[in-house]
Amino acid sequence: MTNNAPHTPARTVAITGGARGIGYQTAKELIRRGHRVAIGDIDEARAKEAAAELGVKVVTRLDVTEPDSFTTFLDLVERELGPLDILINNAGIMPTGHAHEEDDALTRRQVEINVLGVIFGTKLALQRMLPRRTGHIINTASLAGELAVPGLATYCATKFAVIGFTEAARLEYRKSGVRLSTIRPTFTNTELVAGTAGAKGLRNAEPEEIARATADLIENPRPFVRVTRLAGAMVAAVKFVPRRLATGLGSALNTDSVFLADVDMAARRTYLDRIRNS
Repeated sequence: MTNNAPHTPARTVAITGGARGIGYQTAKELIRRGHRVAIGDIDEARAKEAAAELGVKVVTRLDVTEPDSFTTFLDLVERELGPLDILINNAGIMPTGHAHEEDDALTRRQVEINVLGVIFGTKLALQRMLPRRTGHIINTASLAGELAVPGLATYCATKFAVIGFTEAARLEYRKSGVRLSTIRPTFTNTELVAGTAGAKGLRNAEPEEIARATADLIENPRPFVRVTRLAGAMVAAVKFVPRRLATGLGSALNTDSVFLADVDMAARRTYLDRIRNS
């Protein structure tokens, strides 16, 4: 793979959930910009395939819900690539459906991966970065962590939690030299949205867009970035309009049913089977 000249000095970057989707494209973009990248993923076979495709030399199975597994991953990264500069907590899952019908094991799995995985990774990265007074932790949240979406109750709860945790930690460590940020994508064309049509009048993002936004965030650190610009602006604006109007807008955009009645479950089967069994 041909690298362009890096926009910033080469950094050591560890990405969770790097075998597919946004994580994969983020690794690809960061390599293009000249950074040293390692990927971890629960799906070891696919992670190794992804690493071969990307030219990544540091890859391993990673269970973000287990601190020991996360420690092993970060130890490997630092042993092979040098001190950890950037951690991108990207791993996450997104089942859809009515809250009262969601299997308890799937509810627990979302909290473990989407929330505890981010918290464990952030804590472990801070322990390495704080003594050096440098580093950047980027936690993948979602616009669904700012604006509730029917059919994604637990997922929304986890992403609200990611934003709250990251913002609190960012303030706590703001004088430490270590930065914390969230990337907040709209619904993105990966297998997470398989079988869904998206909101009326708003396009889904492409994973490459999220990758570029994440790489830009490394080069120009900010507390958070929303992607796409239009979806992000709408989410920000809705917070300042009357609740009844905001609810009506959601209905007009079809967000009331896009993750409920309008879901093609056959098209989601492969994804759901994988996240249940991983």
